[in-house]
Amino acid sequence: MSRADPSFAVSHDADASETLLCGFSEVGLAGLTAADYLVKQFDLEQTGHIDVEQLPTITPFENGTPRHHTRLFSRDDLEFTVLVGELLVPAYAADPFSEAILEWAETASVEEIVVASGVPTPHGPDDHRPFYIASRDYQAAHDLAAADVKPMSGGFLDGINSAITARGMSSPLQTCVFTTPAHPQTPDAEAALRLLGAIDRVYDLGLDTGPMETFASKISRYYEELADRMAAQETADRMPEDRMYM
Repeated sequence: MSRADPSFAVSHDADASETLLCGFSEVGLAGLTAADYLVKQFDLEQTGHIDVEQLPTITPFENGTPRHHTRLFSRDDLEFTVLVGELLVPAYAADPFSEAILEWAETASVEEIVVASGVPTPHGPDDHRPFYIASRDYQAAHDLAAADVKPMSGGFLDGINSAITARGMSSPLQTCVFTTPAHPQTPDAEAALRLLGAIDRVYDLGLDTGPMETFASKISRYYEELADRMAAQETADRMPEDRMYM
């Protein structure tokens, strides 16, 4: 098997929910941060994971305990499963990775796949809002306008998002990518908040975003202070050296 032929296998120990919410590792980690927040806020249990072969991988750990890099979480009384993908999937592996997820979803009778994704695109303050790229049947099933989520005006999807969205055009599977401009600083908690807001409004989850708002504020202050220190250092570096007393 060559480097271009990685393989992925989904293991899942519970009945899948009708909705699969995904957050992957990408620029700004906005979608991943949003997915992880849903897991913690709703106290979801790990019910599956994705293994990979023929691909450089990672083994995350916390408090000395390792975990799978891509995990599925659910709860019996909630109608959604959350996929938290900490593995950075390179472009050449996006198709087989997406195909493994899609094949499992269809076998498990998942009706819709939703991806939360930050995009590193030039933008102004008015663009700090969530957008959607969704299959027609997903748009028909959910009142996105009432949820204050606008359609993305134009562009291209690639990688995992492209593969999932394309399946939504050619099968009964409903698909949606909720996206928002994200900054390269990691994590972009404000972008994650916008994605969480969209998901909360569309699915009426009653989500408490207070802890994320506090985290976003702390992260924002950190980067503002970092920028100020860097600017001050650059100014000091440009100042002529005073040699009067040499």
